Amino acid sequence: MKIIIVGCGKVGSSLAEQLNQEGHEITLIDRNQQILERVSTSCDVMGIVGDGVSYYIQMEAGIRDTDLLIAVTDSDEKNLLCCLMAKKAGDCKTIARVRNPIYYKEMRYLREELGLSMIINPEKTAAQEMAKLIRFPSAIKVDTFAKERVELLQVRIPIGSSLHQCAVMDISKKTGSDILVCAVERKEEIVIPDGSFVLQENDNISVIGSYHQVNHFFSKIGIQVPKVKKAMLIGGSRIAYYLAEMLLESGIKVCIIEKEKSRCEELSELLPKAVIIEGDGTEKEMLEEEGIGQMDFFASLTNLDEENIMLALYAKRYSNAKIVTKVNHLRFEEVIDDLNLGSVVYPKYLTANTILQYVRAKQNSYGSNVETLYKIINNKVEALAFRIYDNCPIIGRTFEEMQLKSNLLIGCIIRDEAIIFPRGQDVMKVGDVVIVVTTHTGLDDIQDILKER
Repeated sequence: MKIIIVGCGKVGSSLAEQLNQEGHEITLIDRNQQILERVSTSCDVMGIVGDGVSYYIQMEAGIRDTDLLIAVTDSDEKNLLCCLMAKKAGDCKTIARVRNPIYYKEMRYLREELGLSMIINPEKTAAQEMAKLIRFPSAIKVDTFAKERVELLQVRIPIGSSLHQCAVMDISKKTGSDILVCAVERKEEIVIPDGSFVLQENDNISVIGSYHQVNHFFSKIGIQVPKVKKAMLIGGSRIAYYLAEMLLESGIKVCIIEKEKSRCEELSELLPKAVIIEGDGTEKEMLEEEGIGQMDFFASLTNLDEENIMLALYAKRYSNAKIVTKVNHLRFEEVIDDLNLGSVVYPKYLTANTILQYVRAKQNSYGSNVETLYKIINNKVEALAFRIYDNCPIIGRTFEEMQLKSNLLIGCIIRDEAIIFPRGQDVMKVGDVVIVVTTHTGLDDIQDILKER
């Protein structure tokens, strides 16, 4: 696909890198020549200096034969106007980043009136990612497929767990749980395991199963699934607002600590059921006074990564809360992973991955379509859900007959109300949703799982 990206910030540069790696023709537009040159050089894509709202700049970028324009500048209004101009000038698909909660509440109207293909809100997306963890607070990451009928969770095997030195093929017998371990991270190694792979304590494993089966599995391997009743959020950002709204809807008591008085007043009006505290959430005395030790959920959401990391480490030491850490920059990703900060959420990754899912779904796939795409284990593994249509060439072929790529696993098949962990004689049928977990990137058709493709 030919794609124009307007805006070379964190999201724009991440998108350019990922989409270019998947073979798309990318053109970047930004007014800052220095940033544009740096990003376009590092990603090896074309760059045009100018304002993406301009008709002439869009024409120079080739809008008339462009398939998709993505507007991710720091201005909601500019992003919407870029998309409107692109629709008039080139009649291509358009995606706008819109962050203001007022606009987001009018999402349906804006999409219909401006002809937008997608509106994405990074803060809302990040908050949704954090809120998922309420279902399994002991998990590092939680993703869902098929309207939450299938869970994909990442969890660390505890020291002394019954899973230590247990082969993957023996897990169901040992725990009595109908789940599948689909990926394992062990130090620097990432494995898509077969049945003979032996797990060890401290492995990070990704598990697929229904909500009840995963719950049962957790209890059998010594991982508690505590209920979240009280939550503390440090920083009154937009993410904090969206997250607090979701937590309150789930019946959880929420306390937000924010420095700025004006923002506290604003949050008090927006979230009348939450407790809003004006103060410095990085001060030890403030945290103790507001009862950090009694919290079940703690999220550090300030604008400084260093503050968020230090707060997470403090909360880990002085409470038993589920800890969520927001990180914007990825320069020290390996170091951050070693700190064991609980669940680390990267908003720019989430936004880029959501747009990437849309692009995959719009590829000219034959017989299938990508419905869902998640990046797991530090973006090194992909979990995809393919919908199978009646013109799919591999319908009716048994898995035993197919030669699948290495480092690729069929996680499960969702067929009507059933969740099937396929064996050699199973086949795909029309209407199935097939979950694939792999270290290969760029899959956009179910046939891409085969070696011969």
